Amino acid sequence: MVYYPPMSVGLVYDPIYLEHDTGTHPENSSRLKAVMGLLEEEGLLPRLSLLAPRKATVEEVALAHSREHIRRVEAMARAGGGPLDADTVVSPRSYEVALYAAGGTLRGLEAVMTKEVESAFCLVRPPGHHASFWHGAGFCLFNNVAIAAKYALSHWVQRLLIVDFDVHHGNGTQDLFYADPNVLYLSTHQVPLYPGTGSLEERGAREGEGININVPLPAGCGDEEYLRAFNEVLVPAARRFGPEVILVSAGYDGHWRDSIANIELSVTGYARIAGVIKEMAQELCQGKLLFALEGGYDLDALAHSVGATLRVLLGEEAPPDPLGPPPSYTPPDISPLLKIIKARNGL
Repeated sequence: MVYYPPMSVGLVYDPIYLEHDTGTHPENSSRLKAVMGLLEEEGLLPRLSLLAPRKATVEEVALAHSREHIRRVEAMARAGGGPLDADTVVSPRSYEVALYAAGGTLRGLEAVMTKEVESAFCLVRPPGHHASFWHGAGFCLFNNVAIAAKYALSHWVQRLLIVDFDVHHGNGTQDLFYADPNVLYLSTHQVPLYPGTGSLEERGAREGEGININVPLPAGCGDEEYLRAFNEVLVPAARRFGPEVILVSAGYDGHWRDSIANIELSVTGYARIAGVIKEMAQELCQGKLLFALEGGYDLDALAHSVGATLRVLLGEEAPPDPLGPPPSYTPPDISPLLKIIKARNGL
C-alpha cells in the first residue's frame, strides 16, 4: 500500500441545489442525493472541509454571460418555469439555484486561491459547460467554471487551464475563451455526440489560436485510451502553457454504465484521471485545483466516481472498483488520432 500524506480538500454543497426541479429529466436532484449518500456512507464527509456556497452577483455572472441571457433565465423562473430549449429545463427556483451554483464554484475557487484548502470539489447543479455568452443549453443555465475562470483572471492569476473530461464537448466554455491567450482549454469527449462541436480543427482564434485543444474520441474508448490522451496531450500542453490554477469541468457521463453515451470508462479510470490532474497541479501551480460537477446520470456510477475522485484529492489510493470494468471492451486504436493532435500542437 502506497502512503500519501493527508490533503485538505474542500467540498462545496448545499441542499439548495436540490431545488432546481427538473422532474424526470436525466439531470435531476437525485444525482446529488446519490453522491452525498455515498460520501456519508463511506465516511468521507467528516474528512472534507465543507464550504457553504454563496450567491453569485449578477455582475459576477455577467463576466461570462450577456445581461439579456441572465434576464431571460430570471424571467422564466419568475413566470413559473418552462423549457429554455429542447433539453434544458427552468423551474420556479432555477434562477436562484443557478446563482448559488455559480457562487458555490466561486466559493470553492476563493478557498483554493487563499489556501483555505489545497483543492476543492464543487458538488453543484445545474451544470454549466454548454452555456455560452448568449444562451443556456444542454441542461446548463450559467457556465459555472467559465464564471470562475473569468473571476480568477480578474482577481488572482494571469494564466489558467480548464480541463473538461465530460463525455460531451464543452462548447459554451470553448466559445467563451476561444480567442483568449490566457486560458488553455482542453476537452476530451466522444464524437459524434451532442453538441456536435469539438473537432481537431477548432484550435482557437486570433491571440488564442493554438490555445484550444480538443481530443475527440471515438465510441468504445475506455480507461487506457483516456489515460493516453491525458498523458500524451494534456500534460505536455499544460507544462508548456504554465497555468497558475487548474479548473476542471468534471463530467462522469463517460462511465460504461451511463446510457447517455458510448464511452467505457470505469470508476478506477476516473480515479486515475483525477490522479494525473492532481499531479499536474502539484507540479505546475502549487496544487491549486478546483473540480466542478458537470454530467453523470447513472446514479451509482456518478456517486462512486465522485467518491473516488475525492479520495485521490485527499491523498488516498482509490479502493477496488465497486462496479468493475465494462462487461465487453474492444478498445479502438487512437494512436493515429493522438499523433495528429500532437503534431498540430507541437507536443
